[in-house]
Amino acid sequence: MNQKPELKNQNKMGYMPCGELLWKMSLPMMVSMIVQALYNIVDSIFVARISENALTAVSLAFPVQMLIISVIGGTGVGINARLSAKLGERNYEEVNYTAGNALTINLIYAFLIVIAGRFISGFYYHMMTPDADIRHHGYDYLMVIMTLAPALVFQITFERLLQSTGKTFYSMISQTVGAITNIIMDPILIFGLFGLPAMGTKGAALATVFGQGLACMIGIYCNLKKNPEITFAKRYLRPHRRTIERIYAVGIPSIIMQSIGSVMNLGMNKILLSFTSTAAAVFGVYYKLQSFVFMPVFGLNNGVVPIIAFNYGARRPDRIRETMKYGLLYASAMMVIGTIIFEFLPDPLLALFNASEHMKEIGRPALRIIASHFILAGASIICVSTFQALGHGVLSMWVSIIRQLAVLLPSAYILSRLIGLNGVWLAFPIAELVSLSLCLFFMKKHVRPQLEALDFD
Repeated sequence: MNQKPELKNQNKMGYMPCGELLWKMSLPMMVSMIVQALYNIVDSIFVARISENALTAVSLAFPVQMLIISVIGGTGVGINARLSAKLGERNYEEVNYTAGNALTINLIYAFLIVIAGRFISGFYYHMMTPDADIRHHGYDYLMVIMTLAPALVFQITFERLLQSTGKTFYSMISQTVGAITNIIMDPILIFGLFGLPAMGTKGAALATVFGQGLACMIGIYCNLKKNPEITFAKRYLRPHRRTIERIYAVGIPSIIMQSIGSVMNLGMNKILLSFTSTAAAVFGVYYKLQSFVFMPVFGLNNGVVPIIAFNYGARRPDRIRETMKYGLLYASAMMVIGTIIFEFLPDPLLALFNASEHMKEIGRPALRIIASHFILAGASIICVSTFQALGHGVLSMWVSIIRQLAVLLPSAYILSRLIGLNGVWLAFPIAELVSLSLCLFFMKKHVRPQLEALDFD
């Protein structure tokens, strides 16, 4: 085992009080994710000024973007869990192999996404809608996003490495600078300011990629200069079978789990388009708005996973339980705030997107009904984070499959036929109630015995 004596006992994940540690590790990621949510919303706000069809086109691109992020982010969950656990064991050779193989894996992903973008962008929109204007806007947007996807791939990769070692402040800097850059570039490229040509939805995509590229460069710099617990060397880039297997033991279930969200989004859009394209636009607006609520909780999740994984490697069940407790407390508080905003302010939220009166009529009940599941979702996210950190990625996968494919989509389809459009929105709280019940069952059956076994070590 290759150890670095000067770093022993110095990582804050092993000694700082758990409530304070979770807050300090998560807050930078919450801030950066809120900023990211802001630039996603700003994208759509500016695109909505082009036309409702342009907004619908960008909304329809979301499942493809989700799929890309699912693969990279799901792999990142495996990287986080593996790297943090080995850091807790002070096995720095395995830490370095994990980081090096992360770069190799994601280089392959980046190449495949670029190739796929050249072939599927046009086909995807022809499959989704017969509207030629929506197809035109959508093709322009999706082609740029996929062709220049390496910027996103390596932005996520280098941020995950920073998060795995507790360097969340630098991860925040990377994400925030990228997001602010995107916000600034959006109106310039969409509407053609300062003498540049107006590029419409293509400009929105270019602004996004420009911000991702800058964030990627900052992430590279911070890992090389500010992350001494990882050593980058050529030999660590060579595929290491055991390391890759352990990354994907957690990563594959997480990829499947997150990819299911893309499938769900695609299915929901098909159901909604059977009513009207405006309903699909409302669903896209909801996803942009709910990211303001969920992104901070996902930032909390990114703090929970390395802390629990580190202390599992260090065999500290007391700290694992404390982290879970504070995670549930913080997540619930954030979800309560989000619920209040959605329930009482649907009109101002929809007005941000230049909503027509017809869009508001559909959007008001949609936002209010869907928001009723936020608090349940917060608890589910913390449970799923615990499963991932303790190596139970398969449990997380099953929760996601059952919630989104076995309950949400069938419920949305059936209720849409029985009740109408509002039945689609009712499927969300129904699915979340099932999801949380399943999480609690898995916690009792798998996580509790695992922690009790550590108590007796």
